Amino acid sequence: MAENQPDARPAESFEASLDELEKVVKGLEAGDLPLERSIELFERGMSLSDACRKQLEEAETRVEMLIRKEGKIAAEPFRPEKPEKA
Repeated sequence: MAENQPDARPAESFEASLDELEKVVKGLEAGDLPLERSIELFERGMSLSDACRKQLEEAETRVEMLIRKEGKIAAEPFRPEKPEKA
């Protein structure tokens, strides 16, 4: 069955993948699933995690290429602002 194969699904946006990954994690954390379903969710979660990581690496590469200093490309680490704790 193609729907059980994580790689058979079309590529999704980063945001959609991350949203689905969060749902997978919540489902697994609930702990009330049969073993086979838990394994399926875990496999899907690993696939989503890998896809998100690859998309982030690609975005990082693109950002590095856009940062120029004195006419040359210079990689600088991206340091997002940390959210303030409420």
